[in-house]
Amino acid sequence: MEVQLLAALLLGVATVIALILWSRLDAFVGLLAGALVTGVVAGVPAAELVEHLTTGFGNTLAGIGVVIALGVMIGTVLERSGGADALAKAFVRMAGKGREDVAMTATGAVVSVPVFCDSGFVILHPLARSLARRYGRPLVVMSLALAGGLSITHHLVPPTPGPLAAVGLLGADLGTTVLLGGAMSILLIPVVVAYARFTGPRLEASVESGLVPENAAAGGPGAATRRGDGTGAAAPAAGRDISQEPPDPGVSALTASVPLLLPLLLIVGNTLTGALAEGSAVAGVFAFLGNPAIALIIGLVIAVYTLPPRGTGRREVVSWLTAAAASAGMIVFITGAGGAFGEVLRASGVGDALAEAVSGWPVPMFLLPFVIATFVRLAQGSGTVAIITSATLSAPIVAATGINPALAVASACAGSFVFSYVSDSYFWVVTRFTGLSGGAAMKMWSGMTTVLWLASLPLLCVAALVLG
Repeated sequence: MEVQLLAALLLGVATVIALILWSRLDAFVGLLAGALVTGVVAGVPAAELVEHLTTGFGNTLAGIGVVIALGVMIGTVLERSGGADALAKAFVRMAGKGREDVAMTATGAVVSVPVFCDSGFVILHPLARSLARRYGRPLVVMSLALAGGLSITHHLVPPTPGPLAAVGLLGADLGTTVLLGGAMSILLIPVVVAYARFTGPRLEASVESGLVPENAAAGGPGAATRRGDGTGAAAPAAGRDISQEPPDPGVSALTASVPLLLPLLLIVGNTLTGALAEGSAVAGVFAFLGNPAIALIIGLVIAVYTLPPRGTGRREVVSWLTAAAASAGMIVFITGAGGAFGEVLRASGVGDALAEAVSGWPVPMFLLPFVIATFVRLAQGSGTVAIITSATLSAPIVAATGINPALAVASACAGSFVFSYVSDSYFWVVTRFTGLSGGAAMKMWSGMTTVLWLASLPLLCVAALVLG
């Protein structure tokens, strides 16, 4: 690889990481600054560099920005209406006595598809505490099961922002990505349950009741926690005393599941009919209804008109959607900035040079996004930023080597599991709501995420054999 292009890549990535870690600037500005540094060092003329930035930003958001915003809106309505609580209680009833931890993991995995994982933890942790108290289960087991289930789909299944952004950056088929991420999530659920059952009882004696916030919102009603995606967006506060039983939700689990599952089924249906019945009338219908934007609009309309409790006014529902749009804004900006960085990499020749250089590495090509995401996650803490950065840097490699884009997305997402620690805000949400600190907190959550990272490797290898 030419020295100038290598220097451009290294300095650009170093700029991104340095600004995120040590400055008052966030990932959005960091990615744009990294793109500028890369372009300047690579010798791209200033006027062309600005054009590449705006083109990459706009092209990326044209395909994925609307979908991210709609996905966050559905999640917010599900969250504020009590739908998340309804799903949790339904899973507990289905799992049966003695398998409350399985129910918590499954609940987390379903709820985190549209709801940010730390918001989901804040909402559902009172239920985990209630189950621990009612059935005599260790609190750490129930908290780990819930947090692990939330983390699995947060990292692997669109329309969670990280995987969704990677789909746009790598040009993957969304339906295939949902199927692959969903299959990997199902296979990782037993890993979460096993780790929770093994580790939880050993850490129960380390729980410090003084660390547990008085309210689920960590600071009282109306307070907010920071999301576990590194964007700094405020998570909606639950405002519920965690010593109390969770209230019965005013919506059924079946009703709550429709706005979540219907868009995913339409998207997957589009993929399947396109592959099995291309050119048919059915494929044409699904091509429209299964378009991610159309499918999520349908889901949002259903959510808005079926989930809010009776008597909820129009103004209140609109305020939910407004808050959701504000929360989605930074994720959208970061995704666009990742697209801008990727366009600079391609236009400057850095991407092609990188692809040529790494093609000789003794690492299977489908694992390169995994490796990149691992290093970025360790460097700056955010799983979402790790996924987006990995997808950005991997895009030219994927294009040049013919890796299945959906497999590349899964690889980047799986690499972002590794070793959540103090630089990840979700680490603090999980450990402080559970009441752990220091080494016990790291054994609880850093250990869980690292085990998930390791367990995803064989799953990626199998996926590579299937998808090629």
